[in-house]
Amino acid sequence: MKKNIAIIMGGYSSEYKISLKSGNVVYNYLNKDKFNLFRIHIFKNKWVYVDDTDNETQIDRNDFSIPINKGSIKFDCVFNAIHGSPGEDGLMQAYFELLGIPHTSCGFYQAALTFNKRDLLSVLKPYGIKSAPSYYLNRGDEINETDIINTVKLPCFVKANKSGSSYGITKVYKKEELKSAIETAYKEDDEIIIEGFLEGTEVSVGVLKLKGKTTVFPITEIVTENDFFDYEAKYEGKSQEITPARINKVKLEKVTAVAEKIYDILKMTGFSRSEFIFIGDEPFLLEMNTTPGLTTASILPQQAKAAGIELGMLFEHAITEALS
Repeated sequence: MKKNIAIIMGGYSSEYKISLKSGNVVYNYLNKDKFNLFRIHIFKNKWVYVDDTDNETQIDRNDFSIPINKGSIKFDCVFNAIHGSPGEDGLMQAYFELLGIPHTSCGFYQAALTFNKRDLLSVLKPYGIKSAPSYYLNRGDEINETDIINTVKLPCFVKANKSGSSYGITKVYKKEELKSAIETAYKEDDEIIIEGFLEGTEVSVGVLKLKGKTTVFPITEIVTENDFFDYEAKYEGKSQEITPARINKVKLEKVTAVAEKIYDILKMTGFSRSEFIFIGDEPFLLEMNTTPGLTTASILPQQAKAAGIELGMLFEHAITEALS
């Protein structure tokens, strides 16, 4: 009996276009002989099933089903391809857990925690996970530029605390640039994290539970033409992503161990992708994504390919884990 799989995509944030691409890649690569696949668009103003001719049917949110004739289509599992809210911040996870529907992402607590950069770094610090010096601001707080610069030094990054795809990030070189960078970040979120600039090799580390075991994929080195790995570098070809990363054995072993440790400390499930910068041989954590990009050009699929796992199988593994 084929399982009914809902692939959720879209979302409420600036990342919805990337999410639609990811969701369609999942739809195109999953084995349709094994699964009945349904593309579900989740937007603030509508939750709809979109068929192959682009007809839309409203989702019944009471039980997350598709009403048809006098019955309904219910789902055995949900494949989460929503980047940002509500797919990466715990809202959809909590909803599915209340309904008892298995899903491919982590639990609602883990999603909410990892989506909040400040809280994630604070929780991991006692476990010895290193990160850049940081300064926190909430909308309405007084902005003390001298205090900020004394804490994080220049240059620094001003980031929206809860945002992905490098939306709301500015690299600041001079004190005079701080205020406008803070305003840019506030357009994405009412909380801000300001971090000291770390000079070193940047890597991205994908982790997934495979057959119940925490598995770290081949590591990707990020080399950007831009000043940092911003939206343009991520999605418009202004970066090189080299898998496997050109790092020595010590760095490789350390970052693999740290990525695995973080995944296990947080009791993660599903996909995760963490970004690190090396200072010497020590990896410093920047952030963790629990719904990483899944387009053919995205980092996690590149890593799976380097590990000899083709895309359809990668997505199938996630469903198998969720149903186990």
